[in-house]
Amino acid sequence: MHMPAAGSTETLKAAIAEKPDGVLEALAETHGVPLRTVLDCLPTGQAVAVEGARFEGVWADLVQWGSITFIVHTRDGVFETRGTIPPGNFGRGYFNIHGDSPIGGHLRADRCVAIYFVDRPFFGRRSCSLVFVNGDGEAMFKVFVGRNAERELEPDQVQRFEALRARFG
Repeated sequence: MHMPAAGSTETLKAAIAEKPDGVLEALAETHGVPLRTVLDCLPTGQAVAVEGARFEGVWADLVQWGSITFIVHTRDGVFETRGTIPPGNFGRGYFNIHGDSPIGGHLRADRCVAIYFVDRPFFGRRSCSLVFVNGDGEAMFKVFVGRNAERELEPDQVQRFEALRARFG
């Protein structure tokens, strides 16, 4: 994992201050650092990290949230799926998720080293997400609090997000 020099960390923090609601992956790419470095440079309280060992407990809570937005963001694209988080179980080296949802597959939960609870502005609106980070410092995937027809955050999911962050963070 690339660790920035102290000066580049300050440069990154200045870039975040200049545009606090920008795309974090774009900042990481511009500054040549992993996404985790950007998350760690966010203002106090905007990104709370917990150990990846909490994966199963966090996932079990997400199963109860209702419809969320599941995002996989790579340098080559951003893939978004709305749906409920299905329950999962471990088998054959993967955390397997299947259910009545468009979200399904096989995750390498053992590669999750941190889960960030991110609460920050995004293009002028409050955004709440959980970012599951691997050992390379990059996002495995993200789970965003859902929005209603008026594009406002679902209040019950915000409460669940805040309670889960308080419990694990």
